[in-house]
Amino acid sequence: MAIAPPYRLLFCDLRSDTLLDALPVQGVSLDDYIGKTGRLTGTVPIPNRAIAERARRALVPGRTGVWVERGRDIWWGGPLWTLNLASDERGFLGAQIQAGGWESYLYRRLLYDTLTATQVDQFDIVRELIDYVQETPGGNLGITYDDTVSGVPRDRTFLRYDLSSIGDLLDGLAAVERGFEWRIASFRDGDGRRVKRLQLGHPVIRTGTADIVLDHPGPVLSYAWPTDATLKANAWQSRGASINDNQAKDSYPLTSPLLVADDDIAAGWPRLDSSSDYTSVEEQTTLDEHARADWTAARNPVQIPEVTVLLGGTITPALIGATVRLRIRDLWHPTTLDARYRVVGMSISPPERGRPETARLFLEVP
Repeated sequence: MAIAPPYRLLFCDLRSDTLLDALPVQGVSLDDYIGKTGRLTGTVPIPNRAIAERARRALVPGRTGVWVERGRDIWWGGPLWTLNLASDERGFLGAQIQAGGWESYLYRRLLYDTLTATQVDQFDIVRELIDYVQETPGGNLGITYDDTVSGVPRDRTFLRYDLSSIGDLLDGLAAVERGFEWRIASFRDGDGRRVKRLQLGHPVIRTGTADIVLDHPGPVLSYAWPTDATLKANAWQSRGASINDNQAKDSYPLTSPLLVADDDIAAGWPRLDSSSDYTSVEEQTTLDEHARADWTAARNPVQIPEVTVLLGGTITPALIGATVRLRIRDLWHPTTLDARYRVVGMSISPPERGRPETARLFLEVP
C-alpha cells in the first residue's frame, strides 16, 4: 500500500498570511462544501514548554489563519475561531482548535453602507460586496476572483439599516430563480503561493472535464443514501417585508403568489404546504424570484447520498464541483445503479494509527 503524503497545518497571520509556525496536530477532521461553510477541528499536543510557547504565539483565535498542507499541495484553509486548552487526568495538555473556511469571515463582516445596483450582473454584485469587505482597513484577506459574468442582471438595494452580514447577502443573492453558487477555494498556484480564490458558478459550480468512475464493491468502501421528505412541499408562498404607507392602518407583509404543483397532486402526492420569510425584501419581483426558487427546490424529497472512498489519486478537494460516475450493485440494486452525480462536499479523515486515509463525498442527485 502506498504511503499517504504527510499532513501539515500552517498557522499564519490572518491579514498578511505571514507564516507564524507549523505545529503537529492530532485527530484532524476537515470538510469543505458548496453552499455551506467548511470546518476543521483537531488538537495540538503540548508535550513541553517550548511547544507551549510556540502554540501561544501562533494560536490566536480571530487573528490566525490555518492552511492544511498535504505533501506540497494546499487542501484547505480558513480562520481559526476557537481554542480550548484542556488537560486530561494524567496531566497531558492539548490545545483543541476549530477553524471555519474562508467563507466564515464574510459572515463576521456587516454592511454599514447602503449599496444599490441597477441591472448589474449578479456576479459583479458579488465582487462589489467582496471589494467592500477588503477595502475597509483591516479587512483585506487577499481573496482573489476573476471577471466572468453570469449573464443575469439584477436590481438590488442593500440597506445599511438592516446590518446584514456580507455572507448572508451573498446567500440571499444566490438563492433566487436563475441564481448561482459560490465558495472560496484554497490551493497553491504554479508559483507556489497560497491562494484564496472566489469561485462562482451559474447556475452551479462545475469543475473538471472527465468523469471519475467509483464502483461498489470496489473503491467505494461504504455508502449511505438517505431520502428525506420532511422538507418536501408542492404548495409554497413566501413573505417579504411589512408594507405600511399609512400609519393609521395595520401593516401586512408583502407576499408572493401561492405556487401549487398541480401535476404533483394529479400524480397522487398529498398536498404539502410550506413557506419562507425574507423580511428585508421589499420588491415584489425579488420576492417572487425567491419563492419560485424555494418551491422548485422543495418539490422533490431531499437526497444527499454520501460515499466513503480511499483518498489519493484523483480523489482530492479539487473534486468539489466535478461529476463522478457511481456504479453500485448489491441487494438493493440487483440491476446495477449506474448514474452521474456532482460532488457538492467532501469530509476528509487523514490517516491515523489503524485507520486509512479516507474521504466522504457528498453527492447531488440530478
